Amino acid sequence: MNEKKIVTEEMHPEKEWFKQAKKQTIETLPEFMNHIMNDYCHDYGTVCHAVAACAMAAVYAANHHPSGGITGFQAGFVMWDIIRQTNYPSNKCGMKLIDYDNMLYPQYAYKFEKTIAPNTWKSLQEAVREKIEQDGEYAHPEVLKHWKSIADGIVPFGYQIKED
Repeated sequence: MNEKKIVTEEMHPEKEWFKQAKKQTIETLPEFMNHIMNDYCHDYGTVCHAVAACAMAAVYAANHHPSGGITGFQAGFVMWDIIRQTNYPSNKCGMKLIDYDNMLYPQYAYKFEKTIAPNTWKSLQEAVREKIEQDGEYAHPEVLKHWKSIADGIVPFGYQIKED
C-alpha cells in the first residue's frame, strides 16, 4: 500500500496538476482523478486545487473527444456555465468578470466604466419587481426603498445604461 504524499499550499502542487489536467482524455481521466484525490493527504487549500484540477481534467478530456474541439467563444460559455452552476444557480440578472490586468493598459479604460447593458438592466428590473411582490413586506425599509427606485427606472450606484 502506498503512503499518501503530504502536500501543502506552499508547495503549489496544483501547478503540476493543472499541467497534467490539460493532457487528459476520457480514457485517462479516472486514473488522473483517482491519483489527485487518493494519492495525497490534502489540507484545506490543496483539496480545492485538487477538485479544480479534476474538473479541468474533465473539461479537457471532453474537449479531446472527437465530439469536442470547442472554440474560444464556446470555452467562455463553458466557463460561465460552470460558474453559474457551482456558485450562482439562482442568478437571474447576469454576472460580469473583471480582469484587473486590463487596468495596466489605457486602451481598456472603457472596461471600467460604470455601465450596465440594457438587457441586464431589464433583468434587474424584472427581478426587483418579483422581490417586491414576494418579499416586500419583510424587507428592511431602506432595501424596499432601493428596490422601488430600481422598479421605477432609477439606475443605482451611479451606473449608466449602455451597450457593452
